[in-house]
Amino acid sequence: MEVKTSLLDNMIGVGDMVLLEPLSEDSFIENLRNRFDHNEIYTYIGSVVISMNPYRSLPIYTPDKVEEYRNRNFYELSPHIYALADEAYRSLRDQDKDQCILITGESGAGKTEASKLVMSYVAAVCGKGQEVNKVKEQLLQSNPVLEAFGNAKTVRNDNSSRFGKYMDIEFDFKGDPLGGVISNYLLEKSRVVKQPRGERNFHVFYQLLSGASDDTLKKLKLDRDFSKYNYLSLDSASVNGLDDAANFRTVRNAMQIVGFMEDEVQSVLELVAAVLKLGNIEFKPESRCNGTDESRIKDKNDLKEMCELLGIEQSVLERAFSYRTVEAKLEKVSTTLNVAQAYYARDALAKNLYSRLFSWLVTRINESIKAQAKTRHKVMGVLDIYGFEIFEDNSFEQFIINYCNEKLQQIFIELTLREEQEEYVREGIEWTNIEYFNNAIICDLIENNQNGILAMLDEECLRPGTVTDETFLDKLNTICADHQHFESRLSKNSKFLNDHSLPHSCFRIQHYAGKVLYRAEGFVDKNNDLLYRDLSQAMYKATHSLIKQLFPEGNPAKVNLKRPPTAGFQFKASVGTLMRNLQTKNPNYIRCIKPNDKKASHIFTESLVCHQVRYLGLMENVRVRRAGYAFRQAYEPCLERYKMLCKRTWPHWRGPAREGVEVLMADLQVPTDEFSYGRSKIFIRNPRTLFFLEERRRQCLQDLATLIQKIYRGWKCRSQFLLLKKSQIVVAAWYRRYAQQKKYQKIKSATTVVQSYTRGWQARKLLRELKYQKRCEEAVTTIAAYWHGTQARRELRRLKEEARRKHAVAVIWAYWQGLKVRREYRKFFRANAGKKIYDFTIQRIMQKYFLGLKSSMPPMSPIDKNWPARPYLFLDGVHKELRRIFHLWRCKKYRSQFTEEKKAVYEEKLEASEIFKDKKALYPSSVNQPFKGDYLEISKNPKYQKLNSAVDEKVLLADVVNKINRANGKGTARIFLLTKKSVVLADQKTGQVKASVPLPDLASVSVSTQSDGFFALRLKEGSASAIKGDFLLSSEHLIEIITKLHRTGATAADREQLNIDISDEFLVQFKQDKVCVKFIQGAPKNGNSVSCKRKNNRLLEVSVPTTA
Repeated sequence: MEVKTSLLDNMIGVGDMVLLEPLSEDSFIENLRNRFDHNEIYTYIGSVVISMNPYRSLPIYTPDKVEEYRNRNFYELSPHIYALADEAYRSLRDQDKDQCILITGESGAGKTEASKLVMSYVAAVCGKGQEVNKVKEQLLQSNPVLEAFGNAKTVRNDNSSRFGKYMDIEFDFKGDPLGGVISNYLLEKSRVVKQPRGERNFHVFYQLLSGASDDTLKKLKLDRDFSKYNYLSLDSASVNGLDDAANFRTVRNAMQIVGFMEDEVQSVLELVAAVLKLGNIEFKPESRCNGTDESRIKDKNDLKEMCELLGIEQSVLERAFSYRTVEAKLEKVSTTLNVAQAYYARDALAKNLYSRLFSWLVTRINESIKAQAKTRHKVMGVLDIYGFEIFEDNSFEQFIINYCNEKLQQIFIELTLREEQEEYVREGIEWTNIEYFNNAIICDLIENNQNGILAMLDEECLRPGTVTDETFLDKLNTICADHQHFESRLSKNSKFLNDHSLPHSCFRIQHYAGKVLYRAEGFVDKNNDLLYRDLSQAMYKATHSLIKQLFPEGNPAKVNLKRPPTAGFQFKASVGTLMRNLQTKNPNYIRCIKPNDKKASHIFTESLVCHQVRYLGLMENVRVRRAGYAFRQAYEPCLERYKMLCKRTWPHWRGPAREGVEVLMADLQVPTDEFSYGRSKIFIRNPRTLFFLEERRRQCLQDLATLIQKIYRGWKCRSQFLLLKKSQIVVAAWYRRYAQQKKYQKIKSATTVVQSYTRGWQARKLLRELKYQKRCEEAVTTIAAYWHGTQARRELRRLKEEARRKHAVAVIWAYWQGLKVRREYRKFFRANAGKKIYDFTIQRIMQKYFLGLKSSMPPMSPIDKNWPARPYLFLDGVHKELRRIFHLWRCKKYRSQFTEEKKAVYEEKLEASEIFKDKKALYPSSVNQPFKGDYLEISKNPKYQKLNSAVDEKVLLADVVNKINRANGKGTARIFLLTKKSVVLADQKTGQVKASVPLPDLASVSVSTQSDGFFALRLKEGSASAIKGDFLLSSEHLIEIITKLHRTGATAADREQLNIDISDEFLVQFKQDKVCVKFIQGAPKNGNSVSCKRKNNRLLEVSVPTTA
């Protein structure tokens, strides 16, 4: 069963201030303190939520909390911002009522966080789906972008919104979000050029310099050092708890999710960089010959970089900072700007550039998040706007902000009272008029079209002649002096003349939240918000894609001489539109309160909270709520909560809920003037009556708890007894079964023993009978055996005696024959004893020789020359023959280990030895070099793919050779390919075939006896290849090339064997001429390399270095 907690079950203080008893400012503050100390930061005033900023994270915003408050009655659970968000969302979805959530409070009270919580809750409880999730993500991700460009660190808040934001979230009939529209109000653009001590410029400047990559900063011509930019304050550049680099990455990601293109993001960053560069432009004074002062830019580097970022001609912008053109109907007047005016123009351009960029961002976000469907939408508005501000130095911005809060307070009072009255009418309750303070008189003082402060300020700004802040203040003193909420030193009201705390250059307005002192200095300039037309036109000439959109008035084709509307006029119109929008929607209020000025947790400053309670009008709100009936509740939950107080309604009431409540109240004897019955609710006038019901309910719950405990304990004991009884029966049954099993096993065991003894006696009796029978049979057998044995032994003795006599005769005969033989042999041995001894000795020597040779055999390596020495001279021939046979045998064994490839290599080496050994000096150095064949890897190298495809046969050898030029003796690199049918020469770089000579056309090959690599391919006369003559080539692998040529010719059956001519002088046929190639030995030159020189037309001399 689900257990529901109630607002009334919350025992920490009072959850709804309407029920506070007694009601006073002290008890109100004490209740807030009590709840704040126990981490209860939300409190109700009827349907209004008071939110205390805890300045720390609390575990009350989890997904479980979202589910807990989902589809619950507003007063069903303890106070929470989720309850208000859920009430507004369900009213919009189920009752088709447009909603607005108004979040107010001073800076640092947590308004921005409250708006985020409302939006995140609505996003969590509405529908799901790919398109819906995309819309929700875009709506949520618009916050980081606007916070980066519109929030800043102030002395009261590290993430203070410096603009007002109102977002209309549009839903379809199912309650799924379709899109949204954002409206922004009065960005504090003066912060761009100047920040108070202890505060920062807008976040985006610090995020860009901290989080952008080095490459991005280089493109934007920026440096990470904050101190290099005049518009950035240094005393608060870094803030604890703010990671500007991580926030920059978050903003970039959010812009991508919202729908910004990459080039749009780059354009925005370029404009931010341009604002920073603009602040570094400084001016110096110069005097003209006519005595007038003008200004010049000191260092033009920042101006140049800014112009490069925005695509503006440097000279155009430089002139706009130095001159101002004033246009009348038929004439133009150009005047120079002094240094002060130039700085004003620079700051005005920076403020306008940034504020227009911010407005463009809001417009661009609206394009991405607006609803695509054109059907009617349900709308929920969320207003997050600056709270009431009272500083030591209050100027035009604070005046405008406080005017907006006056309007919000006015609509709050009106809508609250209207809602209260509408509920009484709807429920049929008699309505009594409630007296309250109406701040319409203050709003009229500010916004009256004739005598209002804004109207007089616009009039001063528009009138000709000298206009200063002093003339504006004089006008206020003249027209507003008699107003009861206006004060100044020159007021006609005599009671203010002695107030020395009011300076002469200031005026004071008594707002609903208290008195605020405004300094008149700067009102006129800030209201004018003037940007010189020269600067607008200079910006319009930029090639940057975004600048022209931001400065459309700079278009020379659309010159408008009409003065632009003032800042006050624009803000007044925006506030009027906002108020009309809010009045069409059902309001929901969140009042944010800041507990302390230190931005620290667990600190509750009573004076600060009391001041906020007063200017937010919370006490007045409670009194308005309690003026009629302090508490109201639907009949069903009321009866469900209090039905145990009456025997007729407990435990179940079968009739209508209203009748049950009437029976209940009559049984409790509550005075009839303390409550009234509405159509669907009961209204209780005094909180004491509610507390009486709660106290009776608490006592009844205790009695019910005791009764439940008694019944539960009886049920528990009875259940325990029945369980024990059932267990005893089961145990007894199991024991009886066990006992019978044991008895049966015992009887069975005894029976088995008796059976075994009986069977044993019978078996032993039978065994005895069998043994006796067997013993009788064995006795007969034994007697017969003994008799047969006696007979056999007698016959054996007889046979032995007979054999012994025969053996004695044979032995005597053998001895006689031996004696006769020995007598004859002694005669023969004396004649041949020497030869026998000699043969025996030789046999023993040979045996010893072979055994010694066996133990001292040399290794199996064919190149091992070792062989044991011969022990005797007469064995010399045998010794040499055995050595030869052994060598041939181990060579055969060694050859049997060769693979076919290795055999071919050794055959080539053997053939090379037969051709060149002792004939050419280069041969010894080639013995230990393996014949690789394809040195160029022509089949694998992609460089020679074309050449490889041109050769059809298998390539036996591929190497780079030098073709000797007859004219100068220099070599040209060529690729030498040898196949089974031809020799191919190709260009080394291109792979193009230069010559192809079939092997049958080769007559011979000529080489020298020296250590050079020169060889001549001599062609047969009359062959097709001999037209261009012979080839004189040089190679490092000469021995391998000649050997492979010789083997290829030798293996071909249809060709004659190739002749190898080894001589230090031979003739070579070059076309029609024969040239003699002569090899000589000379001193080493050019690093011991062989050199070839032409001596005359018939002689080429090759100089070969002498080897040591």
